[in-house]
Amino acid sequence: MSYSDSDSSSGAGDHHYKNFKQISRERLLHEMLRSAKVKDSKSTWKVLIMDKLTVKVMSYSCKMGDITAEGVSLVEDIYRRRQPLPSMDAIYFIQPTKENVIMFLSDMAGRTPLYRKYVKDLLRNTLHEGLNLQNSKHMTASDIYFLLSGMWERAFVYFSSPISRELVAHIKKDSTVLPRIGALSEMNLEYFAIDSQGFITDNGKALENLFGDEENTRKADACLNVMANRIATVFASLREFPFVRYRAAKSLDPMTMTTFRDLIPTKLAAGIWNCLVKCKSIPNFPQQETCELLVLDRSIDQIAPVIHEWTYDAMCHDLLNMEGNKYVHEVPSKTGGPPEKKEVLLEEHDPIWLELRHAHIGDANLRLHEKMTNFVSKNKAAQHQQGSRDVGEISTRDLQKMVQALPQYSEQIEKLSLHVEVCMFYHDGALSFCGMIRSYPFYSCLRAADICHMKQMLMIAGKINQIITEQGLKELGQLEQDLVFGDAGMKDVIKFLTTNEAVSHENKLRLMMILAAIYPEKFEGEKGLSLMKLAKLSTEDANAVNNMSLLAPLSESKKGSASSFSLKFDIHKKKRAARKDRCSEQETWQLSRFYPIIEVCLDIAAASIHEAPVAHSMRSRRTPTWARPRGSDDGYSSDSVLRHTSSDLKKRGKRIFVFIAGGATRSELRVCHKLTGKLNREVVLGSTSIDDPQQFITKLKQLTPSEISLDDLQI
Repeated sequence: MSYSDSDSSSGAGDHHYKNFKQISRERLLHEMLRSAKVKDSKSTWKVLIMDKLTVKVMSYSCKMGDITAEGVSLVEDIYRRRQPLPSMDAIYFIQPTKENVIMFLSDMAGRTPLYRKYVKDLLRNTLHEGLNLQNSKHMTASDIYFLLSGMWERAFVYFSSPISRELVAHIKKDSTVLPRIGALSEMNLEYFAIDSQGFITDNGKALENLFGDEENTRKADACLNVMANRIATVFASLREFPFVRYRAAKSLDPMTMTTFRDLIPTKLAAGIWNCLVKCKSIPNFPQQETCELLVLDRSIDQIAPVIHEWTYDAMCHDLLNMEGNKYVHEVPSKTGGPPEKKEVLLEEHDPIWLELRHAHIGDANLRLHEKMTNFVSKNKAAQHQQGSRDVGEISTRDLQKMVQALPQYSEQIEKLSLHVEVCMFYHDGALSFCGMIRSYPFYSCLRAADICHMKQMLMIAGKINQIITEQGLKELGQLEQDLVFGDAGMKDVIKFLTTNEAVSHENKLRLMMILAAIYPEKFEGEKGLSLMKLAKLSTEDANAVNNMSLLAPLSESKKGSASSFSLKFDIHKKKRAARKDRCSEQETWQLSRFYPIIEVCLDIAAASIHEAPVAHSMRSRRTPTWARPRGSDDGYSSDSVLRHTSSDLKKRGKRIFVFIAGGATRSELRVCHKLTGKLNREVVLGSTSIDDPQQFITKLKQLTPSEISLDDLQI
């Protein structure tokens, strides 16, 4: 199956428009797995062999049920010892590395291969793409057609990114393997689709490699090279050719030397462009720009990774110790023993999660309350349980309607209760609300599993509420945002630290990191040591605070502010500000003032493009829908979010991609979803990783500490 421009590029017609993650998923399932079906195969089942990276690529886009539906009965690791299955076909989805090719050839070598076929369907009109022949000076299309002629029903392999001429030659040398190879192809899928509008390149050490040791740039260059190649596969997969923009290095004066850190976006943009030029030879790849790419790095915004974000998604990952999207909670044992752990995935397949994830926690609370209330009023089973305690009063017809309503009732209650138990902690009346739910007359008609789930709601609501109260998160959150917007300063921080000794070490550390981003000069010499002592930070924590200076470009840190934006935002403030108040936006919820800098960057980028259907300047913002209470007509309205996700993308302009080297935050991903509706263009966030505050702090501690300069010496 070959994808044309109309299938995926953002210049496509309305009928074919698919979001970013849908395209990735369909290419894996249809273009790769489904095309592996062979008529003369003795078995309808196949084996899928992958390496560590491609396993993640697959798992982020597809579920095991999707893979099984395409005839895959077994998934294997290429580096593990495997049982020979000569009667089955096999599909290889691997990186084009020397090690993987050697493992592949060893499976194929000998009189009896490990599998009957290595199925990878390669259409003849995509052969040029598969072997990247246009860039080869020694091999031609005729050579490969001759190599594979008459052998199509034997063996087939997919590579996740372009394969080198050297590795193709290495495969060609093995005469015992060639008769068993039917086709070679490149999927150009070496990224993780973590969200319908987000991907990562799996460079977990990018922050350390790029912002660490300034003297040794070898690791940084290698990191940027891998990053650029994987970003290029995004555009090759989507058949998009971007107009590349990047944050250019700014020098303070001609005497100031530009550092490697200053050039990260420039170098990365150049690397991406070099890879994209090669993609032009791919069939159906556009020759003119079809979208926009904005290349940034983590220095664009030092505050977003550590400030407390008060949206549902961010708070779940910040406070609940989640592992990725997996939330683990305890439920009472059915046998009466110790509580059992239950795992739940908070992902886009859950309509309630999809609707509430970017809502302010207070807004999410109100919506859940409304859903539960409307659910009771509209569900037949709940109405009968409410209206009559005497079963004899219910007619046979009414009983039939009640029974018919029960399956949907149980399913909806299970979905709602999961989010209610996570989300109801924001207000002081949370526990009383949970008790109200439990006291509903229909509570007795729930399944035993649903009753256990509702009980857990009370436990988790109490636990989270206790965390907020004990750690003083509301007061801390207010101080954080006042600092960012210039309504608080050093004196306010000192007062908070001296009067709130119960604040956890982690929260003190995050507050000091925000302070260091706004007032870097306050952490020089003895002044910095005094602040660390006041906050009672450990040496390791103090190292994280000091390393914040590594994320500020040298030319800007010398100015005594965190970024160029700070100089613009504090004009009318007595205290220094890192953000400008959005006067045109009336925030409905407390602690929802903060916004990541990329929102400003994307607004400016969109405003500079004449084709943008809607382009507002950073001074004319509208009230964000994610922070505004929103009604719902019934208890099932979240399901409509899933149904209309694809249709909402129709009639949209060209895509905008923004890539942040060094890690992105959930608030930045939320901004991309928000601006998609505002700009009427799909905004896709890419990064080396998506980091929660704890993950970012851990990475920052591992950076090389700043070296002492002559300016720091006290003589």
